[in-house]
Amino acid sequence: MNQLFDISGKVIVVTGATGILAGGAAKYLQRNGAKVIYLGRNQERVDRAIQDAREISDDCMGLTCDVLDENGLKKGYEDVLNRFGQIDALINGAGGNMPGATIGPDKEIFDLDLDDYTKVMDLNLKGTVIPTLAFAQAFKEQKSGCVINFSSMSSTQALTRVLGYSNAKAAIDNFTRWMATEMATKYGDQVRVNAVAPGFFISKQNKALLTNQDGSFTERGQQVINKTPFRRFGKQEEIYGAIHYLVSDSSSFVTGTVLAVDGGFSSFCGV
Repeated sequence: MNQLFDISGKVIVVTGATGILAGGAAKYLQRNGAKVIYLGRNQERVDRAIQDAREISDDCMGLTCDVLDENGLKKGYEDVLNRFGQIDALINGAGGNMPGATIGPDKEIFDLDLDDYTKVMDLNLKGTVIPTLAFAQAFKEQKSGCVINFSSMSSTQALTRVLGYSNAKAAIDNFTRWMATEMATKYGDQVRVNAVAPGFFISKQNKALLTNQDGSFTERGQQVINKTPFRRFGKQEEIYGAIHYLVSDSSSFVTGTVLAVDGGFSSFCGV
């Protein structure tokens, strides 16, 4: 393997690692030689993820903790250091949405549920900031390491319906650039902070929204396809290469970047 892309032995913490994209990325990184910490808030799902991970290698660890639990994350940080002695990367994959924070076709902005909106903002924004403050302590001490946040196609444009999620992901972009500057200027050029911005990938959560039971596109799905030059949805594994690149030394001069993995969605106005 080209040494620039060699991630063997790197200790990588992945939040939201019991989910689809982040969990798949965690397993991919482990298959490529990384020591991966699977962090999730549900013990049963963490146990299941670790059971699968141990079929890849024993270089893995489960942490059950909410990404909004500052004390729990601090303990998790100590547990990882006690087990592996270092942390080389943090992937902030936790996030999500709630019905009340969306504006459906039959609703208007004044129907926004502010409680749900706050929860979505907290989960996606604070759920990135708090783990970063906990685990990036290692990068301060080591003078090396990287953070990869999860942004979204909704962060830079008014993507209809997903108001709360969109607002939170826009803040993630800003936090990525802000933290990249802060970490580099304070702790040196081997501490990097970037983000990936996935396009539209089919998952259990959005499958019914984007496709019909016969596999054809819903109205929403067709709107997405019309604005995607590749004319298809992404495959889960197509996010892994971007994450691998940002974790590895091949991106040693890359920081503060939000990398779109979207089939051209963010480049095309649709006309």
